[in-house]
Amino acid sequence: MRIIITGGAGCLGSNLIEHWLPQGHEILVIDNFATGKREVVPALPGLTLIEGSIADRNLVASAFEKFQPTHVVHSAASYKDPANWREDIATNVDGTANVIDAARAAGAVRILNFQTVLCYGRPESAPIPVEHPLRPFTSYGISKVAGEQYLAMSGLPYVSLRLANVTGPRLAIGPIPTFYKRLKAGQGCFCSDAQRDFLDMSDFLAAVDLAMAEQAPTGVFNVSSGIGHSIKEIYDLVRSHLGLPADPDVKVVPVGDDDVPSVVPDPSRTRAAFGWQARVPFDETIRRLLAWYDAHGVSDVYSHLAAPKS
Repeated sequence: MRIIITGGAGCLGSNLIEHWLPQGHEILVIDNFATGKREVVPALPGLTLIEGSIADRNLVASAFEKFQPTHVVHSAASYKDPANWREDIATNVDGTANVIDAARAAGAVRILNFQTVLCYGRPESAPIPVEHPLRPFTSYGISKVAGEQYLAMSGLPYVSLRLANVTGPRLAIGPIPTFYKRLKAGQGCFCSDAQRDFLDMSDFLAAVDLAMAEQAPTGVFNVSSGIGHSIKEIYDLVRSHLGLPADPDVKVVPVGDDDVPSVVPDPSRTRAAFGWQARVPFDETIRRLLAWYDAHGVSDVYSHLAAPKS
């Protein structure tokens, strides 16, 4: 395959590079390094980097025209400043339109999109079926839904994976890196009263391989374990991993106005269509990531949520 990965220097994109490059695929990464890391796109045979934003229509068109991808993985997303609507629109909506136009012109045979499960808003049931109405209420969620819906009407053969919390090397968002970094520094923590679905990186990569196959189904699919876990469970696992005593009195606060109490997607359609299911247990998923942090550390930690009010 000749694969363009937008946002290839982020957590998901960089793991895909490490997964696919040894298999002999040609990869072109487009990334502006707003949240990605330059060092994860090294100068290697078969790997090309273009620095820039997918909001730059000419840059995207030129990259696709020269590289002529067979496959596109659309992983780029703006999310780190919940108040910056313009950047979210530029990247997640206009940028997606630019990628669609360029993929169509290049004759790409498949485009794979990564979608946030915040697309469902505050769900009516759990686990959340993929047919659940889309009711995003944050800039990130709204703009990502718009991008996905433009992709659905593009006429391209596409798969949009609505992802649980994919957990693996270089994860820089959410409670796991936050707790690890703060507890290592001797800082205090609190837990939100929320439940989330955590998916091991190896299970995510297996789902992506199936979705990229030539005769694979198209459309929208949840990629998740289908099992919810509390943020307090994460906190307890991180403390245990670091050799710290249990903290039964840690403050547990209600979720903020821009957050959702429970986000647990239902993967049953994905299981039926692809024969895929999550295989790595929750505890092992978290401990694998914590071991990676032991070896490599945590640098930046981002969030799509507003800072809690003091």
